[in-house]
Amino acid sequence: FIWCFVAHRAEMRSPPLCWAFTERLAMMTTATTTRATRIAAPPSNRNLHHRTFAHQNSSADRKDIIKNDSFPEYVQKPFFTFEVLHESKRSRARACKITTPHGTIFTPAFVAVGTQGALKAVPHSVLDDANLDLMFANTYHLLLQPGHEHLQKAGGIHKFIGRDRPTISDSGGFQVFSLGLDADELDESKSPNKNNNDDKNNNGERNHGGTGTKELKSRGKTKHKQQNLLEKVDEDGVTFRSYRDGTTLKLTPESSVQAQKNIGCDIILPLDELTKYDISLQELSESVDRSHRWETRSLYEHLKNVKEQAMYAIIHGGVDERLRKKSVEYLTSLPFDGYAIGGSLGKNREELKELLQFLMPIIPRDKPNHLLGIGDLPSIAHGVRMGVDSFDSAYPTQIARHGTLLSENGPVNYRKSEYREHFGKPAEILGNSSGDDECKCLLCRKHSLSYLAHLDRANEPMAWSLATEHNLHFMGRTMERHRQAIMNDE
Repeated sequence: FIWCFVAHRAEMRSPPLCWAFTERLAMMTTATTTRATRIAAPPSNRNLHHRTFAHQNSSADRKDIIKNDSFPEYVQKPFFTFEVLHESKRSRARACKITTPHGTIFTPAFVAVGTQGALKAVPHSVLDDANLDLMFANTYHLLLQPGHEHLQKAGGIHKFIGRDRPTISDSGGFQVFSLGLDADELDESKSPNKNNNDDKNNNGERNHGGTGTKELKSRGKTKHKQQNLLEKVDEDGVTFRSYRDGTTLKLTPESSVQAQKNIGCDIILPLDELTKYDISLQELSESVDRSHRWETRSLYEHLKNVKEQAMYAIIHGGVDERLRKKSVEYLTSLPFDGYAIGGSLGKNREELKELLQFLMPIIPRDKPNHLLGIGDLPSIAHGVRMGVDSFDSAYPTQIARHGTLLSENGPVNYRKSEYREHFGKPAEILGNSSGDDECKCLLCRKHSLSYLAHLDRANEPMAWSLATEHNLHFMGRTMERHRQAIMNDE
């Protein structure tokens, strides 16, 4: 009480004294509580040569203090509803229905990634044909091209891309933090470009404190990641350089939310800090706390103008159970509309499995949840059993363009010489079931693997279109089978 009184008096006499007393008070209170309190720093004479996305109203330049009790109690919104249709009697799996302003999402669901507001090699109509309700858009890429203001002028992403179906956007943080390269990543000989859901990425041991440890969601060097473009991370946000023209840019919790408001997806995500698998426990703990502060600021900004959008919290903590539990307890005390599982999810599928076995029972089941960046079939199957509602990944579409078809019998490399003379139906190799579950993609209905292999060798874009469409249909049928199995208590 005395400190609060002194801080109040100091504010009346001198703002700098107020900041000093407030920071002292924060040091005393945060030692005994895990509830959110963000203390704003006083303005500084920073060099403002960089560009901050959206409006210049970063929380770090204000004196407001955001606490849990600053938020209203959560009330389900009329434009975003969540209904559990059936819970399995044999596992934690559940079939649910999420209603958004642009349609319904039936779960368990796979979410295709349309990085730039488009699926690579196929039109959006393929998602409807494949029975995939939700599409993911990447805020980072849309910020750089065409720009969130441009999307606002166009009437939002749904009108801009011509798809009146549910969409979800991230904060841009994953891509921004992925721009940072470790020393071993700068050495190409030590950094093979592994896919984040590679079937071979399923071995090794836990390794906190090492360097260069591969993990499920790691991103190798790409055309956007040839040098270290991540410049600075501080309490205000993250500063980075554009891979397009080298312009220095800054992303804050507030500007990320404002950009996502302009983009206009049905579900949006708060800014969080992406850490690597092999950092120290001390670094991980500090990162979790920072993500909590950023997510609190993001939610505060979001609630100023909801605009018929839902916001999911992002649960952090790496593979450390104590930190994951702390993150769940903190974020579930805030009025988010759902929960995403983010951060490092382990080095292999076994660690992800162990993490979900611990984490899913402590995540409230009265709201939807989403597992970020995981799309391989074994991980999805286990996630569904543990109660995960939705999954997103570029994995099925990415491997399609690099010679792999998904099948009932495992991945099929259509570039192998043995398929050059396979003139029969692709189902003979891909093992697609007959009847209602038969694959209805164009490749399986009209063409052969021989024709697909020919198109690929000739560098015809149609090869990537046929393969991508097939893999999306496969994912749609896979999720439909999961939903039916849950409804039948199988």
